[in-house]
Amino acid sequence: MNNVIISALVIIFCSSCSEKKKTAMEKTRDTTALAPTLEVYTLRNKNGAMMTVTNFGARIMTLWVPDKTGSLGDVVLGYDSVSQYPEGNSYFGAMIGRYGNRIANGKFNLDGAEFSLTTNNGPNTLHGGPKGFHNQYWLAKPFKNKGADALEFRYKSPDGEEGYPGTLVVRVVYTLTDENELKIDYEATTDKATVLNLTHHSFFNLAGEASGDILNHELQINADYFTPVVAGLIPTGELRKVEGTPFDFRTAYTIGARINTNEEQLNFGKGYDHNWVLNKKDTTIFMAAKVSEPTTGRVMEVWTTEPALQFYAGNFFDGTNTGKGGKPYQFRTGFCLEAQHFPDSPNHANFPSTVLRPGEKYSQKTIYKFAVVK
Repeated sequence: MNNVIISALVIIFCSSCSEKKKTAMEKTRDTTALAPTLEVYTLRNKNGAMMTVTNFGARIMTLWVPDKTGSLGDVVLGYDSVSQYPEGNSYFGAMIGRYGNRIANGKFNLDGAEFSLTTNNGPNTLHGGPKGFHNQYWLAKPFKNKGADALEFRYKSPDGEEGYPGTLVVRVVYTLTDENELKIDYEATTDKATVLNLTHHSFFNLAGEASGDILNHELQINADYFTPVVAGLIPTGELRKVEGTPFDFRTAYTIGARINTNEEQLNFGKGYDHNWVLNKKDTTIFMAAKVSEPTTGRVMEVWTTEPALQFYAGNFFDGTNTGKGGKPYQFRTGFCLEAQHFPDSPNHANFPSTVLRPGEKYSQKTIYKFAVVK
């Protein structure tokens, strides 16, 4: 049954391909698209897990992983056709930069100079601006990473793009391992001092995309503090204890257990859309979060070298995004766990620095590990 599902999916993305057996890593093109060409790559592992990725925004389009019966299911939200992504939801499966999350009023000071960014979230800049990395075409190259299917993306962001200083050269590698891990490795260099906060923005539903809301998923976040926000979701600068609040996920709770509490922070985000400060002091890899879905038995762990994690519960889905199979994505039908530095760090001296200078190399690693509980 699983092979039938996967074969049908491949045909969607590669209508011009013959029915001969595919290689481990496939590349297809949407020949109807205007230049630059939309490309789709397929990565597989020995367990049958599979993901499809496009060079537009380095976006993950599908991610098929097993449930407790061994059946594969697609656990990321998205579209049927690659041609839908340029005009669709800005962040489905996307690589985010230069700066993940928000920068207040689209401004920051660096080395005595003020920089003004393109704003796209009221008065603020969100996820790098409207022409951020999620809306750029990346150079893509498939390769084998220690025997596993992998895909390297490169993007050169010119000095002044969306208002950010410095020419930035970024390299991102997706690897799908035989342990059912999605590994994401990031590197970047700059020729002028700049700020940088890269992250990944897949929306997950471990029951399967378009299977309903995510409120019965059980979530654990290894964080004693979060960063409260004002209206507009800009951090106040405070680090607040999660203890005694609906933000305490140190012990696993279902996402829906406290999300509708009449509490100021939840009201600002229409639910969870906040930054958790992870219980770590260095850049070693750390298990930031764990999510379990009881009906399928799927479990996803998030491991990262980053100091923080943004948890977003899909509070702004309203049925206007029509996803795979033409089904609309309704309120809270997907969640994001975005490993990151803090939002608006350039404007808060007490937050970990996001400054990158010439001669330095930005690097981070995030791993989404999939397993099952029977």
